[in-house]
Amino acid sequence: MTVSAQPILPMIVPESAPFSDEQRSWLNGFFAGLVSLDQVTALNPDQTKGLMLDVPKGPLDDGDDGEAPWHDQTMPLADRMKLAEGKPIRRKMMAAMAQQDCGQCGYNCEDYSNALFLKKEERLNLCVPGGKETNRMLKKLFEEFGDTAPAAEPSAEAPPKEMPVTAPGRSRDNPVTAKLSARYLLNGAKSEKRTHHVEFDLGGTGLDYIPGDSFGIFPENHSGLVDAVIALIGARPDANIGGKPLREVLCKDISLSPAPDSLFQLISLLVGGERRKKAKALAAGEDPDGDAATLDVLAAVKKFEGIRPDPEVFVEALEPLQPRLYSISSSPKADPGKISLTIDLVRYVIGERERRGVASDFLANGIDSGGALRVYVQRAHGFGLPENPDTPIIMVGPGTGIAPFRAFLQERMASKAKGKNWLFFGHQRSDCDFFYQDELSGMQATGLLTRLTLAWSRDGNEKIYVQDRMREEGAELFAWLEAGAHFYICGDAKRMAKDVERALVEIVTQHGSRTAEDAVAYVNALKKVRRYQADVY
Repeated sequence: MTVSAQPILPMIVPESAPFSDEQRSWLNGFFAGLVSLDQVTALNPDQTKGLMLDVPKGPLDDGDDGEAPWHDQTMPLADRMKLAEGKPIRRKMMAAMAQQDCGQCGYNCEDYSNALFLKKEERLNLCVPGGKETNRMLKKLFEEFGDTAPAAEPSAEAPPKEMPVTAPGRSRDNPVTAKLSARYLLNGAKSEKRTHHVEFDLGGTGLDYIPGDSFGIFPENHSGLVDAVIALIGARPDANIGGKPLREVLCKDISLSPAPDSLFQLISLLVGGERRKKAKALAAGEDPDGDAATLDVLAAVKKFEGIRPDPEVFVEALEPLQPRLYSISSSPKADPGKISLTIDLVRYVIGERERRGVASDFLANGIDSGGALRVYVQRAHGFGLPENPDTPIIMVGPGTGIAPFRAFLQERMASKAKGKNWLFFGHQRSDCDFFYQDELSGMQATGLLTRLTLAWSRDGNEKIYVQDRMREEGAELFAWLEAGAHFYICGDAKRMAKDVERALVEIVTQHGSRTAEDAVAYVNALKKVRRYQADVY
């Protein structure tokens, strides 16, 4: 018998084959005895070919090559769907996701699409960053192919179809209750922003975490917004909805932004004439008056003022209120028993009405210190410190993007890690938007923070951003990468992340003496080995 010099894999029957562990062990032993594998180191591939069991992998064995060129959070949905043309339906569903792998849905983007395809998950509205755009695309795909999408085929040895219940506080579907223990403003008086440091007491929750993880919170809608909606539909706040008052349901369970297509479908049944045409158009994803993007639930019922839906039917036409995820800005080694977040209060004006982010307003104004709320820890999808504490790290985190890097630095300080640390931080003004200035200065003084590079966009006539500082420090930055540094970015996915990556490619081109094409390949190679990691939103 001809043998190769390489060691053989420990089993012939693959783990994907539909056998129990006991059956698989017996079969491996049978084939091992058959070909006397205990006397040789390996078989020639041609010889093993006939012995391998040709077992189908199930519904996900659809011939897809595994490539996902649409997996780019900065790419518009239309472009992602174009790249997914000709791909299996489950891959098209993946392209419809927001591509952030943020975990808010309880999955990463690929696993969410696979769960939908296998009919292990029925909810099409879990992609929070994708919002209505993703929801509409998923509904369209299901209308075209949903009835033919196969369910996972059970076997005698297969686990039950129901997903296993996660431990308390480990997923959005099984939260625990924690208390808000502290909150303070990080901005100075002249700042145009309102950013809060918020702390939670984990006592009694059983929760733990590591830097890089995210914290999920279940917010509540502002009571004033809820009261305005109830008044406009002419309903009683205490109307019974599944055993709870309407006001409580709208505060705690139902999303009031943006208005879903199903609400406009309901409205089309309650109005007539031209208003019915407009409601039907909005339900179909059209924009008859050019205001569709601004219509939350309150704006929608104002637009069709005078409707009087049954409160229970009205609630059924709305979407559930989703949890929100925030990057954790603390280390359990530095501050055990607590989790801290760094949160911008989202505020903007449409017409004459100020609108605020649901979760950020709830954490800033809607809950008092000592108040309880439902929470969970979301494990990071490939975002965390290097295993080797001696590895240097470069962190780019403007604004609230500093959150996970504060956690990284606290962790390295507590564990006495020897790796060098370089932080790029930026905001609008140095005198009122320098988050955690005293902490960072102390870390510099001790030598933990090797380099701190700052960028202020409103301090002078010229707007300076973190990517500009990166270019200025390009030679040193490239030297760190060549020395094995890991590169991290946290912040806005649509603009900042794209600008930072473009700057990094330019740095590699200039200081690495590479062509633009080779520089892109260099950065992509960093991503593949997880030396380039992003936590973007």
